[in-house]
Amino acid sequence: MKIKTHRGAAKRFKKTGGGGYKRKRAFLRHGMRKRNQDVKRVLRKKTIVSEADTKSVALMLPNG
Repeated sequence: MKIKTHRGAAKRFKKTGGGGYKRKRAFLRHGMRKRNQDVKRVLRKKTIVSEADTKSVALMLPNG
């Protein structure tokens, strides 16, 4: 039987060339007026999924 991709995870994570997964940062949905512009600029950038969560993300995305 074929393994299905978790569609919610497929929209949130992308595989990198080194085998990791990149993701969008949290805390950018509301309350932006009180945040510093430097903080908002950092939050716009992508980051790498932590080592502890990489295995669960890999199980949800069997085809990369």
